[in-house]
Amino acid sequence: MTANWIKPFFIVAALYDVILGLGALLFFKPAYNWLDITLPNHDGYVQWGAAVVVVFGIGFWLVAQAPARNRDIIKMGVLFKLAYATTVLGHFFFGSIPMVWVPFAWLDLVFLVLFIAALRSLPASPSAQPA
Repeated sequence: MTANWIKPFFIVAALYDVILGLGALLFFKPAYNWLDITLPNHDGYVQWGAAVVVVFGIGFWLVAQAPARNRDIIKMGVLFKLAYATTVLGHFFFGSIPMVWVPFAWLDLVFLVLFIAALRSLPASPSAQPA
C-alpha cells in the first residue's frame, strides 16, 4: 500500500517544476532584466536548463500516477534536486550567486528529503529483489 501523501506530493512537485521551467523558458529575458542579472551570451544556456526542469516535472507527474512503478524516476529526482541545491548553495556559501536562486535551492533540499522519504515508503521494485 502506497503512503497516502506520495501521490499528491508528486503532483505538487510536478506542478512546481513544470510551472517554474515554463516560466524560465518563456520569460527569462524580462526576469533577468528585472532582477538585474546579466544574460548569458546565448539564449540556449537558459532554455536548455529550463527545458530539463519541465522534463523532470513531467517525470514527477508520472510518479504521481504510479509511484511504485516509477521509483527510478524518484531516484533521478533525488539526483536532480541534489545537483541544483549543492551547486547553488555551494556558490552561496563559498562564492557568490544572485540571491534569487537561493530560495529555490532550499526548496529543492526539502523536495530531496521528501523524495527520499517517498522511496523509503514505497515497496522495492520486483526487479530489485534477488532471484
